[in-house]
Amino acid sequence: MPATTHSEVHAEQKLTTLYEFFHPGGILAQSSLAFEHRPGQYQMAQAIEASFDAHRHLIVEAGTGTGKTLAYLLPALRRAREHKQRIIISTGTKNLQEQLFFKDVPFLESLLGPLRVCYMKGRANYLCKQKLYALRDNPILSGLEEIDQFHHILQWERSTETGDRAEINTLPEHSALWHKLDARSEVCLGQTCPNWEPCYITAMRRKALESDIVIVNHHLFFADLSIKQQAAGAPDAGILPEAAAVIFDEAHELEDVASQYFGVALSNHRFDELARDTESMLRAKGVSTPAIESATLNIRERSRMFFSSLPSNPSPTGSAIGRMEFSDRSDFLEDRGDAYIAASNSLVHLESELDRLRDVEEAAGLRKRAADIRNHMKFLLESDDPNNVFWIERRAMMNLRNFARSGAPSSTGSLIAGQGGVPSSKSAQSLAFTTHLQATPIDVSQLLADTLFMHYPSVILTSATLTVAESDGKPGFSHLKKRLGIPFPKELIVPSHFDYAKQALLYLPPTMPEPRHPDFVTQATEKIRRVLEITRGRAFCLFTSYSQMRELHDRLLAELPFPLLMQGSAPRHILLQQFRETPNAVLFGTSSFWQGVDVQGEQLSCVIVDKLPFAVPSDPIMKARTDAIAAAGGNAFQDLQVPQAVLALKQGFGRLIRSLSDRGVLVLLDPRIRTTRYGATFLNSLPAYRRTDDITDVEKFFA
Repeated sequence: MPATTHSEVHAEQKLTTLYEFFHPGGILAQSSLAFEHRPGQYQMAQAIEASFDAHRHLIVEAGTGTGKTLAYLLPALRRAREHKQRIIISTGTKNLQEQLFFKDVPFLESLLGPLRVCYMKGRANYLCKQKLYALRDNPILSGLEEIDQFHHILQWERSTETGDRAEINTLPEHSALWHKLDARSEVCLGQTCPNWEPCYITAMRRKALESDIVIVNHHLFFADLSIKQQAAGAPDAGILPEAAAVIFDEAHELEDVASQYFGVALSNHRFDELARDTESMLRAKGVSTPAIESATLNIRERSRMFFSSLPSNPSPTGSAIGRMEFSDRSDFLEDRGDAYIAASNSLVHLESELDRLRDVEEAAGLRKRAADIRNHMKFLLESDDPNNVFWIERRAMMNLRNFARSGAPSSTGSLIAGQGGVPSSKSAQSLAFTTHLQATPIDVSQLLADTLFMHYPSVILTSATLTVAESDGKPGFSHLKKRLGIPFPKELIVPSHFDYAKQALLYLPPTMPEPRHPDFVTQATEKIRRVLEITRGRAFCLFTSYSQMRELHDRLLAELPFPLLMQGSAPRHILLQQFRETPNAVLFGTSSFWQGVDVQGEQLSCVIVDKLPFAVPSDPIMKARTDAIAAAGGNAFQDLQVPQAVLALKQGFGRLIRSLSDRGVLVLLDPRIRTTRYGATFLNSLPAYRRTDDITDVEKFFA
């Protein structure tokens, strides 16, 4: 729906036309940017502007190098200024969100003049002044490190304009103190808060209401959309302002993110946090009572009994870590329903004790949190919604970095396209873990049709990886349209600006056994070693499981003279920095390195993929979706598993060529791309790489 940017009318000049900006010799060509005319960029910008004018949805696959951020920013800015309509731009990664706001927008301002653009993150990224002042007046801190962090935050609060924790370089990523001070909505007092006016969230909302363009990420967008859906359109629900259109960059992630936020999740942490926050907030105000203290203790005990009573499905190694379907909920209620009822009653008890408090602003928010947890637990245990799959996940609390250093054996967990688990081993039995009880929509297409595509006149979806080859061998959007429920969109495929036939060589070794064959790992070790000798390292080796990654890394460690880096040995951003700065390095990684990673230049000259990246078929969400397709008479393998794997492979291979000067070799060790019928779908979906099965062609490429 249309949304004016603000009531004050500004006598602003019209922004330049698309032609004046993009054509050879135009404004962009005369800028400081190294310019090369990209017809696809101009074509994409025209298509977006036409979609705005026609109130149509649009899907654009824009190959890497198209320059798609400028191709959607200028039409969005023109629409907002000329029609007084706000546009939301949502990105899949924080890196792209920051690139847009801190790099692309300032560049456009240097050419076009001042622009009204703001940048929004989730509430947990911002400081709550009310919490900070309460803790300052009644300090309840744990240890010297937390005391030191508190003094740093207290000093920073005096000068910060945004309250964004990213400004504090010294604050650990998983700071327990920050969790006590952030501005999450469940403990927000709203307009009754004494610090409502100077609040950073209030300031961010005001800035958004005054902006033409609001830049967010997918997680914030869908969290906000879910809140508004549950609030049934209440005017103050959510944090994002109304807008006339939404542009999703990295739109290949939408189904996974939407599934997460349209689902219901409950963990033992939520019970513990409620008890902790109730105690700390009420003690700080001096209004806690023995009955409330008893109620929070009861919540801790009853929730612990409830989560420990949930069924487990240990892996062959004996670890309970991982995911399992919760398909026997009725049997659980019959056998262990007393643990569920006791946990639910403990929440009711706390609600009633909080209700006795008078003139305590925090009580209403705490009471609502208790009721929300109770309602979520009821849904997760008692709902018979056929469009939800119910499942349990146990996550190790020890992070992967420490796990890798511990020398624990290889895992059998797999992580592809958001599915899978965490490392598991016999040593993992002694690890502490958190238990998560979850419900996930099996099909989000109708939910998205109702809440997204019917709400906004224009929704633009773009990414470098949206199409999958269809029955005629040509790439198309059928898979995406069906999964997301997009009604009658316009479609555009913009070819990449890169010359893949010259810049990249796809090597498919001719003698590899099937991935399940006992000799696969031995043969893969030899093929990787040979290729890395030719490329002199400078490679990503991408795997579909932790176990395979660790085994191949350990086998090659003694055979290669190059520095080998492995996921889990350090945080992701540190590993990428080490890779960029270490000559001839080789990085071994799983799912988190398949996308959102940009390494330009010769330092990355090869990407090796071990297997076609099919999601784990036993994963509860994947299994529910394949079962649903089969029940409807479809072919789940062709309709879901192959398209998802195609998009994941396109993402992985997309790490290699990131600029016009990049060149390198892609290697796929899985012979199924050549030996199966569905292999053609993969090959026809990939860019026009030159292909070979001859290792001497790889040698010549680097000669």
